[in-house]
Amino acid sequence: MKTLSIALVWLGTIASGLAQGAEEAADVAAGSSMSLQEILTTGGSLMYVLGAMSLLGLAFVFYFFFALRAKRIAPPEFLHDLQDMLIEGKLEEARNFCKGEASPASAIALTATDYLLRVENPDTDMLREVMEGEGARQGTALQTQVQYLQDIAVIAPMVGLLGTVIGMLSTFNVVALDIAKAKPMLLAQGVSQALITTAAGLIVGIPAMAFYSYFRGRTVDLLSNLEILSGDLLALLVNLKNK
Repeated sequence: MKTLSIALVWLGTIASGLAQGAEEAADVAAGSSMSLQEILTTGGSLMYVLGAMSLLGLAFVFYFFFALRAKRIAPPEFLHDLQDMLIEGKLEEARNFCKGEASPASAIALTATDYLLRVENPDTDMLREVMEGEGARQGTALQTQVQYLQDIAVIAPMVGLLGTVIGMLSTFNVVALDIAKAKPMLLAQGVSQALITTAAGLIVGIPAMAFYSYFRGRTVDLLSNLEILSGDLLALLVNLKNK
């Protein structure tokens, strides 16, 4: 909870600083103070795209803080009860117990126990491969989820850059149509759009990339722990098979 609070404060500080920079840039271009609504209007329709991406990124951040926890990946109580069942030789009960638990650890245990019950003469090497295969699938699923934040971090600045290009094209079009009638206000509007969308893209992209790096590291740690637990589970199952 403390980590979440620190992260949210840090995100708010970055967003506030970048937003202030965007407003100052818009003030220089337009020559007057602009409200939030005026900034959104000047930035054009791409500002709503960036706004949607920022909300989506924030939703992912909250979700990953909840989902990427050791208790969610390998619940201690589940592992303790499963270990007791395997020590007592209750393989069928252990498989049914795994079916009622939704976690990567339970998925690996379910695959292993299902293999032992399904195959008449189970092979230890095959059992190891089955567990490693399921572990790799669970790891890929976790890493793919975190990858969404990186996608937002990459796409948001590109959307901002698109707004920059559109704004500059608008400015050049004003000059190209009739340089004698080109009004400073019309020129400033194009420049404002270019600056605002660029800043907005960075506001969304920088925190998204920072959180992606954080959650990627957390995922690696969780998968390392899951690999260790899988090794312990394999040892239990091999002993059970040899009895």
